[in-house]
Amino acid sequence: MTIQLFRNAYSLRAALTLFMVVPLVSILAITGYLSLSELEKQTEKRMQEDVELIARAIYLPLSHALEQGREGDVKQAINSAFRIDRVYGAYVYNAQGKKVAATGAKEPSMQSHELTQLAAEGNRRGQYGEFDGEEIYSYFVPLTNSSGLIIGLLQLTRQGSDFQDYLGQVRWQGLFLLVLLALLLTGVVIYGQYRAVGRYLAALMNTMAMIEQGDRTHRAPLQGPRELVVLSACMNNMLDSIAHSEAEISRRRAEQSALENRLRQSQKMAAIGQLAAGTAHELGTPLSVVDGKAQRLLRLRDLPLRVTEGLQEIRDAVKRMEHIVRQLMDFGRATPLSLHPEMADRLAQAAVSQVRDEFAHAGMQLELAGPHPAPLMLVDPVRIEQVLTNLLRNGMQASPGGHVRLSWLQEGELTGFCVEDDGPGIDDDIYSRLFEPFFTTKPVGQGTGLGLSVVHGAIEEHHGSIEVGRSLLGGAAFYIFFPPLPKPLQGDYLSDKRRDSS
Repeated sequence: MTIQLFRNAYSLRAALTLFMVVPLVSILAITGYLSLSELEKQTEKRMQEDVELIARAIYLPLSHALEQGREGDVKQAINSAFRIDRVYGAYVYNAQGKKVAATGAKEPSMQSHELTQLAAEGNRRGQYGEFDGEEIYSYFVPLTNSSGLIIGLLQLTRQGSDFQDYLGQVRWQGLFLLVLLALLLTGVVIYGQYRAVGRYLAALMNTMAMIEQGDRTHRAPLQGPRELVVLSACMNNMLDSIAHSEAEISRRRAEQSALENRLRQSQKMAAIGQLAAGTAHELGTPLSVVDGKAQRLLRLRDLPLRVTEGLQEIRDAVKRMEHIVRQLMDFGRATPLSLHPEMADRLAQAAVSQVRDEFAHAGMQLELAGPHPAPLMLVDPVRIEQVLTNLLRNGMQASPGGHVRLSWLQEGELTGFCVEDDGPGIDDDIYSRLFEPFFTTKPVGQGTGLGLSVVHGAIEEHHGSIEVGRSLLGGAAFYIFFPPLPKPLQGDYLSDKRRDSS
């Protein structure tokens, strides 16, 4: 708990205060204390020297007056010293310690033998003493005659409170200045920390908070001192790297999911293809036998009309079964492509020629359209004709007695075909299942659900794409696009055509 509270309170501002202001104030306090102590000593010494200076000034007049026995001159001399504010009292004693003259508010109580001893020593000295509870500083000067013999003693006093009051005033002033300086330093550090670092750190923390709330696009502003700019730039780079990594991971997951789906689909299609190919192979021979038997019976003469119609119905049913078998075999076929440059209009005409009779029998309109000259495509002609034939039959079944259009396209470098009809169109909810094997919207017996699967597989083998939309005729539209034909192949094809024409 204590550690947590310390961590919460230990901010950059607190750290600057702790490691800058506190050491500076401590150094100033120690320096101030030492300086103040030295100042006190110097001040006390100067105040003592003031008393000593006064004593030296009246020393000679007092010595001469005391030697001559002129007490009036002695009193006049000490009175002149007392009139100086720095002196608290002035006293003159003879060699036996008897007081000769005195002036001042109070007289210090000193024994005569002490005074005699001080005079006998012959040295000037100062000392502190107490009188009536007050501290008094006394300065003693021996008085000598013209022969150098000690004849008396001069005592000048000054209240100790004069020293203490002045020194106390100096101490309080020093303490006040120290506190004021500490407050100023703290204020300067706090303001400087905010202006130089704090506001930029606040912006950086705001950026982190926004990112934590989910705004992954927000970035830290590049402002402030160089170190913070570098820190913000590094954080932005890190966020960009994380975003890029997440996008890359998402992309790879999507690719992996797509590959897994394609693998499952391929495995399913392979299994279905094998089943379809095997089924078609097993059905092909019996159907051929049935059709052959029916055909031979129809060659017989004098058959009843009912028998002839029955045999023809058998042959029609066999043809439908053979068509289903061919679709099954096409679905299960895994033959490699044989790619050649081909003109789009030729492929369209070849496909139309295969179904023209069916359209005419159904009373439907089959239209060919496209730009001229038609675009060149790199395709397997047989497979693409099969694709177009399946789509045309699909349109014929979707719009009985209606209109079907086959057109070739060129959009930039992409080329392709569009097969559209004027039928009811395709519901949106079945778009995703449209190319699944055996999926059909036709009634039972009218479709196998393999036609669009064969179309989709052939287009994928060509590395193309197929899209479903709404036709201008009102029904469905199937758009097929192929990759661009390489330029060298276009040149070779055109050169061959020119040689053939010449």
